[in-house]
Amino acid sequence: MDRFLGGERPPTRTQKFAARYPVLVTCLAGTIWAAYFLLLPGVQPSDYAIGPVGGFLLGGIFGLTALYERRRQRRLRRLGLWDGS
Repeated sequence: MDRFLGGERPPTRTQKFAARYPVLVTCLAGTIWAAYFLLLPGVQPSDYAIGPVGGFLLGGIFGLTALYERRRQRRLRRLGLWDGS
């Protein structure tokens, strides 16, 4: 299944960046989501709860995805399918 989905292809520049800086990707995704809810006109009281909580959850998902990508790149190097450049 992994091969079918492209798991053995060398990573793109974006994937390399995400694997190199997973905490930054997490913080950016969460901050952008929270800002989206809190800075738009017509903010309702429920948005003050949805923004930070949703940002935390979305950032967590992006962070876990970045960590998975880091593990995938390590596996590619270990198997000799990618030289790490």
